[in-house]
Amino acid sequence: MTTTSTARGERSVDYTPDDMMIAAAARALRGYRVCFVGIGLPSTAANLARTTHSPDLVLVYESGTIGAKPSRLPLSIGDGELAETADAVVSVPEIFNYWVQGGRIDVGFLGAAQIDRFANLNSTVIGDYEHPTVRLPGAGGAPEIAASCREVIVLVRQNRRTFVEQLDFRTTVGYGEGPEDRRRFGLRGAGPTLVITDLGLLRPDPATRELTMSALHPGVELDQARDATPWDLRVAADLTTIDPPSEEELSRLRALQATQGQG
Repeated sequence: MTTTSTARGERSVDYTPDDMMIAAAARALRGYRVCFVGIGLPSTAANLARTTHSPDLVLVYESGTIGAKPSRLPLSIGDGELAETADAVVSVPEIFNYWVQGGRIDVGFLGAAQIDRFANLNSTVIGDYEHPTVRLPGAGGAPEIAASCREVIVLVRQNRRTFVEQLDFRTTVGYGEGPEDRRRFGLRGAGPTLVITDLGLLRPDPATRELTMSALHPGVELDQARDATPWDLRVAADLTTIDPPSEEELSRLRALQATQGQG
C-alpha cells in the first residue's frame, strides 16, 4: 500500500501498485476511440476510462462483443454481461479478420509472462519448449493484436522474472531485434507504444525501439527500476514522476472493484 498526500496536503490517499497501474492505463486511453480489452487489469482500466474521461470509448472483447458497457467488471471474456450490454455481438473470426487485422482497433491491451528490451512477449512456456518448467496459456490473439492494432499497451510487473534478456519463447513480436523488423515482417500496426509496470512507464526509443524508462510512479526510485531490469535500462533525459491516482479515480475504481463477482 502506498500513501500520498493531496496537492494541498489536506489528507492522504491510500492505493496499491495495481491501483497505480490501472489509473495509468486508464489515463493512457484518453483520445482513443476503439479499444481491444483483456480481462484483469486491462478490463478494469478500460472500464475506469469509460466511467471517467472517455464515456464514448468502444470496448471490444475477444469473445465477439463490440461496444460492451458492463455495469460490473466481467469475470471473463465469456461473461454474459458483455453480450447483454454490447452494441453488437459477432463471431470470433470476424473480430480478428475484420476488426483486428482490418486495422479497425485503435489500441489493444496485452500482458505476458516475459518481455524483452524490444517489447517482444512470451506467453507460451517458461523453460525449454519441449520440456518446459511452466506451460503457459499460449498466444491466443496476442500475435494478431500486436501485429495489426494501430497501437498496443502492455501491462506487466517489472522484475527480473518478467523482464528478461532473452525470451524463453517469442510468442508475440514487439519490435523484433530493432527498428526495421516490423516493416520487414509486414506488420501494419505501430507495435507497443507504452509499457505500464508497477514501477513506471516505458516507451520505445524513436530510433532504436529499445524500451526506455520515461516516467516513474510516485515513491519509486530509478535504482529500483534498474535493479528490476536485467539489461542496462535506458532512461529518458526528461524522466518524470507521474501523478498518483486522484480521489475521483480511486472512488470510481473502488466502485468498479466492488462489482467484481456480482451478477
